[in-house]
Amino acid sequence: MPTPARVVVLPQEAAPLEIHEVDLPDPGPNQVIVKQYASGVCHSQLHQMHRPRESAVILGHESTGIVLKKGSAVTHVDEGDTVLVTWVPRDAANIREMPAPATLDVGGGTAISQNVFTWADHTIADGQFVVRATPDIAKDVTAIIGCAVMTGAGAVINTANVQKGESVAVFGVGGVGLSAIVGAKVRGADPIIAVDLDEEKLEFAKRFGATHGINAADVNPVHAIHEITGKPDQTGINGRPVTGVDYAFDCIGLKVTMEQIVPSVRPGHFGAGQGGTAVLVGIPGTTVELNAGAIVAQEKQFRGSIGGSCCPDRDFPMFLEWHENGSLDLDSLITERYTLDQINEATTALEEGKIAGRAILEF
Repeated sequence: MPTPARVVVLPQEAAPLEIHEVDLPDPGPNQVIVKQYASGVCHSQLHQMHRPRESAVILGHESTGIVLKKGSAVTHVDEGDTVLVTWVPRDAANIREMPAPATLDVGGGTAISQNVFTWADHTIADGQFVVRATPDIAKDVTAIIGCAVMTGAGAVINTANVQKGESVAVFGVGGVGLSAIVGAKVRGADPIIAVDLDEEKLEFAKRFGATHGINAADVNPVHAIHEITGKPDQTGINGRPVTGVDYAFDCIGLKVTMEQIVPSVRPGHFGAGQGGTAVLVGIPGTTVELNAGAIVAQEKQFRGSIGGSCCPDRDFPMFLEWHENGSLDLDSLITERYTLDQINEATTALEEGKIAGRAILEF
């Protein structure tokens, strides 16, 4: 029997987001139907909204919900289970190709997703994107684990593998950047430097573990980072103190920030010590120019991180434990809540920089 759903649809032509009433088909062998409690509102959807498209699109890629129906080949969840929906395969090491993206018949045409869609009160997804959770988790704020937390904190603990006492700078302290700061705090990094253009966001970041805030609207953030950092016991080939962070994370993906993270990390020293690592976390919308000579001479690294290099089956229980023990304050990280009918208000507020942390849709 089909499952009725209210789904946000981005038309093929530029227009406000629309809400359509559709009937979800019964799940195929590998699919799951989830009644959703809440979904995150992510900058990635803004990128989708602004780029050309060949069809209507269904959006959203992180949520919390409960399984209503499952296909015959799905064994890791049962009907009635509380689950997190994400866009990263829960067990990528054991699949040979990505599952097909979700599609819906909408208004006489076809609407497609990237992998999943969660801006809906019900969704249908391949089981690879559905992770089982215990029934006692918070049903609203945990919705952002499937992207924001995973991407930011995962970049710190998985991609970079930051260790206790190492220094970190995070460029852009929205939902992903704040999650990176939490990951750095959990790992015992020091200092943890937040970089943004908004003074209120910088102060907000200190609630999650930032030890310093740099307003890039007022000062050169690269210079400021080098002034804050320094290891008296280390000197470079010229005898000067080594400054710069061990790791710099760009959680925005702008040309200017991508070009600032490499010079923000410390230089290496001819085999006596590797240089720092710059990690690109935000989705870039442009090319970038880097000083390749400095990267070679100072043995620095520039690397990417997609989805925080996360394995959802392994990492989501850890993030949920962080929330339970107070290390990850999701209740404070969620700063705005909207209904499905307010989706255009939510995306406008996100685009205008009016959301300090992360916004969610509640169903």
